[in-house]
Amino acid sequence: MFKTMFSSSLLVKLFCIFVLQFWFLINPIFSEVIFEERFEDGWKSRWVVSDWKRAEGKAGSFKHTAGSWSGDPDDKGIQTSIDARHSAISAKINEFSNKNRTLVLQYSIKLEQDIECGGGYIKLLSGFVNQKKFGGDTPYSLMFGPDLCGTDVKKLHLILSYQGQNYPVKKDLQCETDKLTHFYTFILRPDATYSVLVDNREKDSGSLYTDWDILPPRKIKDVNAKKPANWEEKEYIDDPNDIKPEGYDSIPAEIPDPNAKQPENWDEDEDGLWKPRKVPNPAYKGPWRRKKVKNPNYKGKWKTPWIDNPEFEDDPDLYVLKPIKYVGIEVWQVKAGSVFDNILICDDPDYAKQVVNEIFANREAEKEAFEEAEKLRKAREDKEAQRAREDGEKRRRERGSDRHSRYKERYRDRYKRHNRRDYFDDDYHDEL
Repeated sequence: MFKTMFSSSLLVKLFCIFVLQFWFLINPIFSEVIFEERFEDGWKSRWVVSDWKRAEGKAGSFKHTAGSWSGDPDDKGIQTSIDARHSAISAKINEFSNKNRTLVLQYSIKLEQDIECGGGYIKLLSGFVNQKKFGGDTPYSLMFGPDLCGTDVKKLHLILSYQGQNYPVKKDLQCETDKLTHFYTFILRPDATYSVLVDNREKDSGSLYTDWDILPPRKIKDVNAKKPANWEEKEYIDDPNDIKPEGYDSIPAEIPDPNAKQPENWDEDEDGLWKPRKVPNPAYKGPWRRKKVKNPNYKGKWKTPWIDNPEFEDDPDLYVLKPIKYVGIEVWQVKAGSVFDNILICDDPDYAKQVVNEIFANREAEKEAFEEAEKLRKAREDKEAQRAREDGEKRRRERGSDRHSRYKERYRDRYKRHNRRDYFDDDYHDEL
């Protein structure tokens, strides 16, 4: 009996452990921060600056700074610092897979410069990467973030790699273009749905099945389908039971004006028989038409039906990226000055939101710092413009003074030559 009770108790415990493990698998209550970088002390030990393009003299660099304006001067990121250069830097992280878990990639960027043309995106990399050679040709699993060029391109890149090929999202996602800090968040779920957030506000969402051309579509239109001959598209038809009232057609459209009176000076011998003018007949209702009634056979506007696509083959792991081992920034910018910060990779969207709210607690301070920097910039530009105007005016006066002096010298020379001819000309002396 004791053995039976012991065995039963053990089975119950094992069953409870199994149930709890299964519950945690489908309802994880503990989130994991896979990688978080706020570029505080020691950040250089985690990041490797790439030598890509250095031999060609086209490699950029990053400096550790909060930028020219910030809500917190001690909250520093890394800023691209050389114009017209390729800037590349990466960090190795503990390898992880997003299989059966939500993936959250989030970071902040502040475009302090008039970027003109350049990227501000971030990448997740798989497999082995030679970090000293990390560059634009290094394969990646995910690329996410803004890319601006001129006034037309204000794109938010979202590119996924599947079986070695890169697939951009089909939607036209737009990024922010002002000079303040903005957070970009990408959430990818195990059901292959996704969300894109900017500053904690959802900008777009959808599914990998519909918003990327990774797999053939599940459904396609049946190009061989034809509208049935008896398909009724008219929602209303003439009422077959409606009968035209007797005498309806004999109602004239116009009648003599009952208020008209024959003029007193009317002479029928000279003016003819007087007739009152015609006016619209209020009893006339136009040509008779049957009333409209709902068509009992109405089926709506015919549309080409959708059918299962014979070329579609589902992949339940469509959302699964290759195991991630690195996070990197690789951008080219006409004008440098973008501050990258607050890089986060985790599986909990709520924690990502908390990070944004924490940083944005200083949002107003950053705006005030930016406005003050703009005032100083404008004052400096106005002063430089005034100095340029004064220098230009000074040069014009100097040129005018020099020109006047040259004219005086030229006139004096001509005058002397003229007088010399007057006094030493032979004919002149003969006359004397």
